[in-house]
Amino acid sequence: MAMTDEQIERYSRHIILKEVGAKGQKKLLNAKVLIIGAGGLGAPAAMYLAAAGVGTIGIADADEVDLSNLQRQIIHATSDIGKAKVKSAKETMNAMNPDVNVKTYHCFVDSTNIRELIREYDFILDGTDNFPAKFLINDACVMEKKAFCHAGIIRFKGQLMTYVPNEGPCYRCVFKNPPPKDAVPTCKQAGVIGAMGGVIGSLMAMEAIKYILGVGKLLTGYLLTYDAIEQEFRKVKLPKDNSSCKVCGKNPTITQLIDYEQEVCEETAGRFEVKIENY
Repeated sequence: MAMTDEQIERYSRHIILKEVGAKGQKKLLNAKVLIIGAGGLGAPAAMYLAAAGVGTIGIADADEVDLSNLQRQIIHATSDIGKAKVKSAKETMNAMNPDVNVKTYHCFVDSTNIRELIREYDFILDGTDNFPAKFLINDACVMEKKAFCHAGIIRFKGQLMTYVPNEGPCYRCVFKNPPPKDAVPTCKQAGVIGAMGGVIGSLMAMEAIKYILGVGKLLTGYLLTYDAIEQEFRKVKLPKDNSSCKVCGKNPTITQLIDYEQEVCEETAGRFEVKIENY
């Protein structure tokens, strides 16, 4: 289908890029991306994907907007306090770009619904705030053969990695199991600088856009870390041999999804502060 005059004007800065062009913009308009978590990471990612013209964007989150969210979750406003995050996100996204079909899922994502939820989407963004959800998303995406981007932030640090089926290690290849309860401080305990969500969430959106367009290098096989205090990015090469992985290896032992129980550990970059030193 041909783009309208309004679409050609709206996406003109994309269309003049040789890596995008009219053909690439049509790919974006026909693409489907699911964001699990409408918080510090999901908020900026959702806004940039909507602005880019990704045709269908799913938002899954069970929470309502709280005053303490507004320091970093820029898709929500003070007037949205008490409103479902998915509803607030949809309103903001469609106010910016009515082209986008925003599908909302005001529910907890767990082993009973995640595979059906992700099945219709081309790319998944993990913007969740706890380790059980992160392992669940990883395992479900591996089982459904879905590409996804994981990220986490805490204090002044953040990181992300991308999984593409058959092209690199998954989250569980690198971080075998969720950490013990209380082993990692929560965002509420440790704090997080608000703009960190913008930095890492925007990079997540960029990974999704590049995947849809089929351009550039994705963070498959790498963990990208960012230290805002030192103003330093570091690209860490991850282990190549994922043959023994419990979920994506040659002989997987995890064939059913697991709902781990653990306290919320919001924005989870702290998990990697020691582990990445091994690579």
